[in-house]
Amino acid sequence: MFNKRFYYLIKIQYLGYRFHGWQKQPDVKTIHLMIDRTLKYILGETRFKTLGAGRTDAMVSANEAALELFIYNEPIEDFDEFLELFNHNLPQDIRALFIEEVNKDFNVIQDSKVKEYHYVFSEGQKNHPFCAPILTTILEPLDVELMQQGAKLFEGTHNFKTYCYKATNKGEYTRTIESSIIVDNEIYVANFFPKKSYVFKIKGKGFMRNQIRLMFGCLIKLGRGEVTLDFIKSTLQNDSTEVMDYIAPASGLILHSINFE
Repeated sequence: MFNKRFYYLIKIQYLGYRFHGWQKQPDVKTIHLMIDRTLKYILGETRFKTLGAGRTDAMVSANEAALELFIYNEPIEDFDEFLELFNHNLPQDIRALFIEEVNKDFNVIQDSKVKEYHYVFSEGQKNHPFCAPILTTILEPLDVELMQQGAKLFEGTHNFKTYCYKATNKGEYTRTIESSIIVDNEIYVANFFPKKSYVFKIKGKGFMRNQIRLMFGCLIKLGRGEVTLDFIKSTLQNDSTEVMDYIAPASGLILHSINFE
């Protein structure tokens, strides 16, 4: 029997603090699991499949993530009605932002896209516990101005093998970072946030496993005085054999936006 297939791009956002990342895993609660459970409930007997644009780690959040929805035989007739029903049944820490139909040639995984990640942090003080889901507290004082200089070193095309978790000699580690900056945090605010906090903003087309958390881990070490700017420069050389030994906590990392070219 012929099954006609319909293709949709859905953008979502979620607080990742209580989830074990995006990818479905046995016996744990993940973002993909909760989305598919909700779709199964609202679509009933309609056959469907979903693919995410990428994976986020446990406790990582997303202001804007993307997934592709394939529906067989029965198209979505009313997008507004679908979004309302979808959001009504999703957990309160996941929200669908919009849906649009795409053609069969669209591929949410392989199509070229630019991702911008934010890492939210403060330094030198203990913060209100309510900050924990989206802001990492570094208790030691940090030289943030020096960290800002270090962040700029990541811009451009470099060998990021040092910043790939469990890298091997067979991988392709050359990546291009479009922008890498640390700025005052004026994006994520709440009355229980510290008076001063910062955002490490990084934008590029492709990131490796734990790459951003390893990069920010290095910047934390720079801010503590444990490494130098020259050390960071050396880690980006093609002949670098350095292995970064500090992964920054996951809960400060947010997938801020994802745009398809």
